[in-house]
Amino acid sequence: MQRLALASIDIQDFGAVSARTVVAGVEAVCDPLGALYLPETRLLVVSDLHLEKGAAFARRGMMLPPYDTLATLKVLEAVITRHDPAIVVSLGDNFHDRVGSAHLPDVFRSKIAELARGRDWIWINGNHDPDGTVDLPGQSADELHYAGLAFRHEPSLISPAGEIAGHLHPAATVIRREKAVRRPCFATDGRRLLMPAFGLMTGGLDLRHKAMTGLFNRPSLVAHMLGRDRIYSVRFANLIG
Repeated sequence: MQRLALASIDIQDFGAVSARTVVAGVEAVCDPLGALYLPETRLLVVSDLHLEKGAAFARRGMMLPPYDTLATLKVLEAVITRHDPAIVVSLGDNFHDRVGSAHLPDVFRSKIAELARGRDWIWINGNHDPDGTVDLPGQSADELHYAGLAFRHEPSLISPAGEIAGHLHPAATVIRREKAVRRPCFATDGRRLLMPAFGLMTGGLDLRHKAMTGLFNRPSLVAHMLGRDRIYSVRFANLIG
């Protein structure tokens, strides 16, 4: 809900405090809006946009507020404006179901085309949208290997060092002022980095969940937690859950 509220104000005015990290020798910047920026290659990564989630539920007879795509694209526009990337990689589950991109309203299709203008745009296929996108700029791929890193939707236990993945929507919890505070996070041990979900109607999976088993060297694991306008970096040992 905190990130959804951000979409109702002028995000671009924030003096954001990012966190720098290194994945397999590649410097990366964790942006508090939920995107990862690689300065050396001017590559911006987002994951799990889940565009048209409200529309997907409506097709199943479950009514949700239909504002998720607008809100998510507004935050995406802000982070693209901030970093001005040459390449944008969206790490799968770009749409909430297989037909989401085909049914995307023209106003949103035009907005994505505007954001992609002058940039390379790669849509990584996810489990929600394995067939790629329809009539959108860029290209679809199952995974991307670029600049010494592997970009894919689901993390691979057999992947060598240097993986950027999504799918699991990592989140972490800390105690602050005697209260538990839970936030989406970037999770990395220096070998692999899992992205937070960028879509503003997505949930999160705690780093202690069994689905995370074997993905990280826990003594080296750091959760870069998303705050309102900054990143809070917390070692795994200091998390609760």
